Amino acid sequence: MLFSKTFLLTALLLLFSYFGYCQENRVYYEAFNKEKDLLLAQFDCKTDVDDLHSVAALATILADEAYVGIACYAVAGAYGSQGGLYVPPNELMEKAFGNRWSDAHTNFQQAVDEVCIVVNETLQNGGAIWVAEAGQSDFSAAVVKKIIEENPEIDMVKRFHVVQHSNWNEESTTPEKLQYIKEKVQYHKIADGNAQGNGTPCFRTEKRISPLAKLSDSHLEDIWKLAITLANRYNGSEGRYNNEAIEKGGLDFSDVSEISWILNIEGADTVEEFFERF
Repeated sequence: MLFSKTFLLTALLLLFSYFGYCQENRVYYEAFNKEKDLLLAQFDCKTDVDDLHSVAALATILADEAYVGIACYAVAGAYGSQGGLYVPPNELMEKAFGNRWSDAHTNFQQAVDEVCIVVNETLQNGGAIWVAEAGQSDFSAAVVKKIIEENPEIDMVKRFHVVQHSNWNEESTTPEKLQYIKEKVQYHKIADGNAQGNGTPCFRTEKRISPLAKLSDSHLEDIWKLAITLANRYNGSEGRYNNEAIEKGGLDFSDVSEISWILNIEGADTVEEFFERF
């Protein structure tokens, strides 16, 4: 009897190492599959410049040999109801993602249509969607609505994931859009990537850390140079949010905590550890 209980406990632990469990929707789900799943990184770029650092950090992850080949698509301008001026990221998005990104700020519906094409391809090939919500969920709601209309047979709670780390992002999402997302897909709320000691990586620091001194890839160096230049140019400019960490010469790519959670990245829980790992 003791052997049977031990065997059962071991089997359950192995099962949980491969499958996740969402308490809110009480649905089991498979972990991110690098062979067939889609990482959808959505940045609001309004009005905090931290998204610029996050874009560069994501490009750094995707260049690592452990993550090369992952299907990734990005969106800029995926913002909600907040006021303030937009932070133009187009040059950086092109340098980081090539043609694998959409501009929801310039043309919201066109961006929705473009993203849905990529999402549908992944779903039809048996993959799942993982949204790193580096902003609000208004754009996600539009995408999910269109996908459900086009594919009513797909179980979106099992196949479409939205990961959010920020209470402010939730509060700045149109309430009915946030509620729609929570009802229609698998919604994962994780601890804030701006804070330490909460179980989520803290990718924000006021320390002067130069990514350029850590990197050996010239393309990544160019991406970080541009990200830092744009962030310094727009931080606090014309009423935009003033990111104090960046103002003091530090770095803030806190939204990448969501990507770390999705990809189950280990050994990189601080900015310093991130550049040691990547």
